Amino acid sequence: MKELRGEEPEKNNGKAVGSELRDEGVFASCTFDDLGLHPSLCEHLKEKMKFEVPTKIQAHAIPVILSGKDVLVKAATGSGKTIMYLAPIVNLLQKRKPRVERSDGTFVLVLVPTRELCMQVHDILQKLLGRFIWIVPGYIMGGENRAKEKARLRKGISILIATPGRLLDHLKNTAAFVYTNLQCIIYDEADRILELGYGKAIEEILDFLGSRQISATSQDIRRMIPNKIARQNLLLSATLNEKVNHLANISLRNPVMIGLVENFVSIVPTSSLVKQISSLDSDNDGELEPLSPLPSQSVENYKLPNQLIQRYVKVTCGSRLVLLLSILKSSFEKSGSQKIVVFLSTCDAVDFHYFLLKEFKWSVNPYQSKDQREMFLTCSVFRLHGNMEREDRKAAFQGFKKVKSAMLLCTDIAARGLDLPKVTCIIQYDSPGEASEYVHRVGRTARLDEKGEALLFLQPVEIDYLHDLKLHGVSLSEYPLQRIFFNGQQQHNQKLIYLDTNPSLLLLQKGLESFISSQPEIQQLAKNAFCSWIRAYTAHRGELKRIFKLNKIHLGHVARSFGLKEQPSLVSKSLQKLTKRRNKCQGKGRPSKRRRLPAA
Repeated sequence: MKELRGEEPEKNNGKAVGSELRDEGVFASCTFDDLGLHPSLCEHLKEKMKFEVPTKIQAHAIPVILSGKDVLVKAATGSGKTIMYLAPIVNLLQKRKPRVERSDGTFVLVLVPTRELCMQVHDILQKLLGRFIWIVPGYIMGGENRAKEKARLRKGISILIATPGRLLDHLKNTAAFVYTNLQCIIYDEADRILELGYGKAIEEILDFLGSRQISATSQDIRRMIPNKIARQNLLLSATLNEKVNHLANISLRNPVMIGLVENFVSIVPTSSLVKQISSLDSDNDGELEPLSPLPSQSVENYKLPNQLIQRYVKVTCGSRLVLLLSILKSSFEKSGSQKIVVFLSTCDAVDFHYFLLKEFKWSVNPYQSKDQREMFLTCSVFRLHGNMEREDRKAAFQGFKKVKSAMLLCTDIAARGLDLPKVTCIIQYDSPGEASEYVHRVGRTARLDEKGEALLFLQPVEIDYLHDLKLHGVSLSEYPLQRIFFNGQQQHNQKLIYLDTNPSLLLLQKGLESFISSQPEIQQLAKNAFCSWIRAYTAHRGELKRIFKLNKIHLGHVARSFGLKEQPSLVSKSLQKLTKRRNKCQGKGRPSKRRRLPAA
């Protein structure tokens, strides 16, 4: 990255650049000016973007990035990672002489896993470039008009944000894409990029760009590639695993590792930890040094913000829906300004609950006419999942960000990297699976020292999931149901609340079933959601299979949780036909036309 300024990287005599900040313990008084950023950029961060002082991870990482070293960052969600890497690259580009021009092509490439994160990073970058209008930001991502992207690339984009699949497409097919001046590659949410199956695409991208690291054991190998460009690489990940370790090995060159110690941010030179390899599929003839794994615990402890209140509610499957609606209604009635995110396991489940909450009218008096009934929830409702059209996804994402009070129903597409401002509560209505997914979901609230709450729905047979979370240092307390049912009034035996026989919940359940049965379209959505929920529930992996067992659950109660009156055998008829057809095709040796699980 120093090449952008025409300077040599600073010598640090074995001590990582920026570690003096940690040693002196001056985080409270540290400012962006102290980190080596240009005064104009610091002023812009403070006055226009309202960032008074850097976060801890920013204070440690920015000086290291400015030094030109490769960096591997492990940081908690909501810690300010985006500004952490955007500020230094803007700083270096704006100081470049002669000035950056569009005809120079792309200098910095930011790889992100999803379209929503792509747009979010681009929006932040646009604000950050307010005083440096000659630096042109841009993005390319799946779902966009490829011809328009090609035209923008032909004109030139200085800092390009991209999803891996679309970037690889343009590298292969867009001759006008100029990247000969590329000086920095950033992998944001690297663990999520790899989880989504982009590993092979990343390898191809590295080969196209000539950025795959090779063994440093032979000077002869270096001489064979005289035109190899020395680029700075930044890899950001919330978790460390084998796949992230492998990506670090093929993309980073003697990196500095930041953020591995639980109680403070550590800065560790990792030349002895991360080895460089020449190819994923090359045979090792004994000349290369063995690959060393990144330091990671077999059971990783997750550090969550102290201001995050984490609770769980134990509820039978048949009472889940009515309890969810009761909690949502209570939350919005107690506080007019609430932003709640509800995570569900499938796209079909999101669609069903979205249309139900937008249209469900109800009255305590069952004999009241339909015209006299009122909306059960009056708040704005948004939905977000991977099967939506691009424009609908963009509108939902932007709409939820702008309003002061609303609810977002989503799959795990919203669990990583997205900055949803002022979210007050996260409700995990469907189980998140691995503990890391729980952490990513609740990371949408309690960001940057703001308060937040998280609520996890568990059935009695799933209660062992709390022990799994505890192994990772995550502890939850039980949700006080009396908050909903007694409205703060003192009642005898308040803790003895039986959801399955609660009169108000039974009345609400009856109203839901009556409403859904009278609405054919919503009823069909409920059936689709039931079938997809069953498939998702059986998809848990590893140790979680012993906790989330379908044979422990009454399917009639599952149907009830979707407001259905029919027998589960009738509701899941299409699922049974699909299974029979699949088995028949496999028996004949022909590939089955498998119906994919709804995308996140």
